[in-house]
Amino acid sequence: MFRMVLRAPRTPLEREEVDAVPSLRPHELRLRVRACGVCRTDLHVVDGELEHPKLPLVPGHEIVGVVTEVGAEVHEFSVGDRAGVPWLGWTCGECAYCRSGRENLCERARFTGYDIDGGYAQETVADARYCFRIPAGFDDVTAAPLLCAGLIGYRAFRLAGDANRLGLYGFGASAHLVAQVARHFGREVYAFTRPGDAEGQEFARSLGVDWAGGSDERPPNELDAAILFAPVGSLVPTALAVTARGGVVVCAGIHMSDIPSFPYRLLWEERTVRSVANLTRKDGEEFLPLAAEISIRTTTTPLPLARANDALTRLRDGQVEGALVLVP
Repeated sequence: MFRMVLRAPRTPLEREEVDAVPSLRPHELRLRVRACGVCRTDLHVVDGELEHPKLPLVPGHEIVGVVTEVGAEVHEFSVGDRAGVPWLGWTCGECAYCRSGRENLCERARFTGYDIDGGYAQETVADARYCFRIPAGFDDVTAAPLLCAGLIGYRAFRLAGDANRLGLYGFGASAHLVAQVARHFGREVYAFTRPGDAEGQEFARSLGVDWAGGSDERPPNELDAAILFAPVGSLVPTALAVTARGGVVVCAGIHMSDIPSFPYRLLWEERTVRSVANLTRKDGEEFLPLAAEISIRTTTTPLPLARANDALTRLRDGQVEGALVLVP
């Protein structure tokens, strides 16, 4: 089989031929990868913005695969089942965070495509306890973005509270899914793209948002909450400036450029700025059935696995509508 390997940050991935993936531990699955989404977190790892990844590393954490072998203690899946592998790959289960339902904050957590080899490969191995069943209504390619763009977006949506008017900054893989969830729950959605991105704004309107414009524009109404998917720190004060009293600004990325200083008046009147870190298995157990129930439409562009570097370049340059998905 072959896989795409990162040997050093800020260098292209290299194609590597290997005979086999190592033998399974008791709780692991072996998967034949059918699709793997290209996430902005992959880009942060490859570009060296997330420090200390396992090297060499196979990136990718939006994995859909077919089980080809199960470990001795696996009871959740059988050979032939379809499984999804997310960013959260393992937690200790013992610390205060894990024991209080906050396994996303586990200090010993290991992450797929960062600490554990991921899905930019024809075959991979994952801990079955952290994998999800894929709803039948999604094919392999359209299911892949649900496993991070969808899950992180859903967690960010929940942390935004019961906001009626919700702003989404950076209308990419996550935002185009969150917009559909928000509309399902009757929320007003305001989509913010890069200034001048007419195509991105039209894409947002095609998904039923109430307004779309550039991140340098003021929406027609104050927001009750905003979610920032774009990793741009200067958008924090921008979003605060159009958020109503008592509103919340949620930073949904794992990495963001520095937030500039801003006047206290933007934060005053009980506005809140908070971040989202990783995901929990409960997020997946809630979101994936919901995605199937409301028939979320994932907009995807499939590319051959061998073109992983091209996919990362397109994402880096902002040349993506929806999500890119690698197909071995």
